[in-house]
Amino acid sequence: MQRLLIDEASAGQRLDNFLIKTLKGVPKTHVYRIVRSGEVRVNKGRAAADTRLALGDEVRVPPVRMADKPAAAEVPAREFPVLYEDDHLLAVNKPAGVAVHGGSGVSHGVIEQLRRARPEARFLELVHRLDKETSGVLLLAKKRSALTTLQDQFRQRETGKTYAALVIGGWPEKRKVIDVALHKYLTGEGERRVRAVSPSAEEGRRSITLVKVVGAYSGFTLLDVTIKTGRTHQIRVHLAHEGHPIAGDEKYGDFALNKALARGEAVPGLRFDRMFLHARRLRFDHPGSGESIELEAALPKECSQLLGALAASGAETP
Repeated sequence: MQRLLIDEASAGQRLDNFLIKTLKGVPKTHVYRIVRSGEVRVNKGRAAADTRLALGDEVRVPPVRMADKPAAAEVPAREFPVLYEDDHLLAVNKPAGVAVHGGSGVSHGVIEQLRRARPEARFLELVHRLDKETSGVLLLAKKRSALTTLQDQFRQRETGKTYAALVIGGWPEKRKVIDVALHKYLTGEGERRVRAVSPSAEEGRRSITLVKVVGAYSGFTLLDVTIKTGRTHQIRVHLAHEGHPIAGDEKYGDFALNKALARGEAVPGLRFDRMFLHARRLRFDHPGSGESIELEAALPKECSQLLGALAASGAETP
């Protein structure tokens, strides 16, 4: 049994974050289990995972088995299809299924693989992020001055980001703006999730998504989606909240239909086992010249094949 006294460095932290940091090698799922079961005590009382720790608090932690830290996996060198590159920046077409960076159970991502492939690069940093399941335009900076300039543009919403999303069902063409607040939270297992909340909810953050119908198919609609705010999982949650989740979305989607798509049962003869969300266009001002740059990434082959199969089975063009 450990009895840990909270010092100034740990004061103000959530209980779950303190335990995850302290109990290195213990899976997050186990940390949340011992908190839920009441085995962890703060000042001799039960406490929730989101309890804020104060200076002088005593945290009692039951005996836990610390896993041996595995040897760090070697990062493979990998280049990605280049959409644009100069002395200031690099834009690549990220494939689905590849994280943009390591962490949360992922040993490495795009940035680590690019750094390994370009050992001569003195500076290479992500300007923004894409979900692991999302493909498309990903921007990286090759100079610190470029990084700060571009990140300022993203923060000020001075960039234009458009995504292609195939959603389930018939999207109403008149529904062009989604203005629904979102709240980010952790599940009992420590997994990051987002949900729609009422505008008056204190924990909610206003989130705006613009939607345009590109094509209608039997059972599906292809959308162009532009985000005016950059919340975690914003597009995925907004579209699902409207009753039209993205095809293949494992977190917020129609799980039965996703399984049918992956097995080739939803669209006969074609298996589709990824999320149909693709960052197809990005517009920004060049950090050096100030010139307006617009980059486009063509739909991945598997997405184009799915649209082709849906069209062959009978599509309606709006």
